[in-house]
Amino acid sequence: MKASQVEQPKISVIVSTYNSEEWLKKVLWGFNCQIFKDFEVVIADDGSGPKTKELLKTISKEVFYKIIHVWQEDDGFQKSRILNKAVEACRADYIIMTDGDCIPREDFVEVHYINKEEGYFISGGYYMLPMNISQMITKEDIEEQNCFNINWLKEKGIPKTFKNNKLTASGIISKFLNAFTPTNASWNGHNSSGWKRDIVNVNGFDERMQYGGQDRELGERLFNFGLKSKQLRYSAVCVHLDHKRGYKTPESISKNLAIRKDTKKSRSVWSYYGITK
Repeated sequence: MKASQVEQPKISVIVSTYNSEEWLKKVLWGFNCQIFKDFEVVIADDGSGPKTKELLKTISKEVFYKIIHVWQEDDGFQKSRILNKAVEACRADYIIMTDGDCIPREDFVEVHYINKEEGYFISGGYYMLPMNISQMITKEDIEEQNCFNINWLKEKGIPKTFKNNKLTASGIISKFLNAFTPTNASWNGHNSSGWKRDIVNVNGFDERMQYGGQDRELGERLFNFGLKSKQLRYSAVCVHLDHKRGYKTPESISKNLAIRKDTKKSRSVWSYYGITK
């Protein structure tokens, strides 16, 4: 066994997925284009069928980074549960979390790595793509970074909006936009990062939570724990591929809001429904 395989990576990237091989493949190609290379990818698989396992077996031979597949039986939407298992499987001290429908720009891991700081977590953003462009993106488009190129996207029909700054801003402009965006620097499941020990210290995700804000509730407990957050919406960039959200129900949203309300009111840092039961 090579020494590099035993050595602990500097970053663990958790990518959540569920029966979405076409999108996951594009995301994993995106990670294969990263400038910063000292990371592993931990797939948090919430009960996908055998096709996902087959894809990971194939793509593992094509990418430079190590893939760890953490899987659980399909029991409905149990993303919080699989994320907790994935956190435990991470070998690095610092964890980036994203989703299997978010292609990272080539500097994605690097931006998280150079901005990490004791006492903070990082909140990134995403740029939403329509379904036709999501389907159109090829491996070559990812390797050439076309899907982050605003002119290429405009040719495909993307309208001119302020959100385009997420793809075009750099240097002092991105710093200015990060500082003055009205969006809260909350923990976002599609693009956030923090120290593994901080996540473990608040006992990870609350597994009672279904779709809708379960990532933010973790962030709220991290705040209660004394952490601050850094806003990197215009620097840590990924493009979000379109998909249906069949698991989003009014019941799950209201249940989650009640849990979050209680977290804020009680200023709790620990979930009794997290990693340690």
